[in-house]
Amino acid sequence: MADIIFTYFPDLSERQREQFTALDALYRDWNAKINVISRKDIDNLYIHHVLHSLAIAKVVSFRDGAQVLDLGTGGGFPGIPLAILFPHAQFHLIDGTAKKIRVCNEVIEALGLTNCRAEQKRAEELKRPAYDFVVTRAVAKIEQLANWSLRLISKKQRHGLPNGILALKGKGLKQELAALPKGAYVEEYPIDTWFSEEFFLAKEVMYLQY
Repeated sequence: MADIIFTYFPDLSERQREQFTALDALYRDWNAKINVISRKDIDNLYIHHVLHSLAIAKVVSFRDGAQVLDLGTGGGFPGIPLAILFPHAQFHLIDGTAKKIRVCNEVIEALGLTNCRAEQKRAEELKRPAYDFVVTRAVAKIEQLANWSLRLISKKQRHGLPNGILALKGKGLKQELAALPKGAYVEEYPIDTWFSEEFFLAKEVMYLQY
């Protein structure tokens, strides 16, 4: 139920509450047609997918006009929940799988999100450094994410946190971190610092910046 979102984010507008509540029926309907979330996991939509996505908001509050790329969005996570939470930031969701992008666009339209667009593209096809942050959820190892993403990050700063990558990851990724080149700055934020559900015990937001 969406109540878990309202518990951790009590200051939502009525419109945002309606949008978060609508996610359940939308994803159940689309998941029956196109399997974008494990069918065993659809009952855990709000904790495993929506709240998990919103952990990024505990690291940075996207300012009005912020440009955010969701790389490998799948069914729209973390991009769609973040677009609901930050209606004045702009979100570009990309994924290489057409059916997943179709679901994203249908959900975006049904929610009336005007600050979010989804496109069938790979990171390699994007050419210019247009984004304040790249967000992603367990798409690849952090070294590969850096190779794909860092060239897309703008040098213009508008947040207290310098522009970079925010990746939802599992804890204890020392081997991945060891593969990063010198000069990389990494900060790890355990999600169970903010959310008490058992699901988050082994999860973190990893911030990467050069």
